[in-house]
Amino acid sequence: MKAIKETSFSFPRQSGFYRGKVRDVYYFTDIMAMVATDRISAFDVILPRAIPGKGQVLNQIAAESLAATTDIVRNWLIATPDPNVSVGHKCEPFAVEMVIRGYLAGHAWRQYRAGKRSLCGVPLPEGLQENDKLPSPIITPSTKAREGHDEDITREEIIARGIVSEDHYRQLEDYTYRLFARGSEQAALRGLILVDTKYEFGLKDGEIYLIDEVHTPDSSRYFYRDGYAARQAAGEPQKQLSKEFVRQWLIENGFQGQEGQKIPAMTDEVVQMISVRYIELYSSFTGKPLKINNAVNLADRIYQNLNNWLTTNKI
Repeated sequence: MKAIKETSFSFPRQSGFYRGKVRDVYYFTDIMAMVATDRISAFDVILPRAIPGKGQVLNQIAAESLAATTDIVRNWLIATPDPNVSVGHKCEPFAVEMVIRGYLAGHAWRQYRAGKRSLCGVPLPEGLQENDKLPSPIITPSTKAREGHDEDITREEIIARGIVSEDHYRQLEDYTYRLFARGSEQAALRGLILVDTKYEFGLKDGEIYLIDEVHTPDSSRYFYRDGYAARQAAGEPQKQLSKEFVRQWLIENGFQGQEGQKIPAMTDEVVQMISVRYIELYSSFTGKPLKINNAVNLADRIYQNLNNWLTTNKI
């Protein structure tokens, strides 16, 4: 399988360009086109090798998830002219990520294991074990950093510092709980448990829009429902459907994004392992196989499909 690490296109009416951790973003007057590359990041660090199929997997899952939540909140997506491309409304993003957790896993578990009983100002009960279900879902927001690490922050700090107004924040909380409930329902249909996820929102013409990707394995963590209770009772690791396996591989090899730590070597075998897992994620999440065309040049295909859409829509 082929991979695309970055793009450097130029379109007639393009007004700007931004390269994020894993997406290349092309700006036009009032819309933007996000190219989901095969770059991969973990612990807020871009890893050195691209993962074949990853961008397509995330882009297509995000498009399906956005379509399934339009009755809850407007979202930025207009079209997906290519398996790796989403085109949508340009919004002014809120500088926070709305992280919501239904289970004690990942970052929350690492904080809990270290002795903390409050996360982003939200108290946690004593006696919990890794991957236990929380009494009710909790929102643990983080700042949205353009560079470096995102940081946990409390609801009170967000409002006091004027990062988000209180009225808007209340709306974001409401949308976050409702989206998480919908995501959990959708996951259950596939025999999955939505463990935690994050949502990003922005403003357009005074209206709140859901932006970026939604319910993908990069922005969310899933457990397989079958066997969850038995594994939990036995103190065994849960079978996960998320990017956590990449983080665990990095942790086991001495890397958590801290200063002075070196990213472990990504051999061909490691890249292939990650690629296979992402394709498995897609099939498990959607219930259908990923359609891949290895006979074309990825960059050429992406450019042609996006350019044709822009031309047809006179952009």
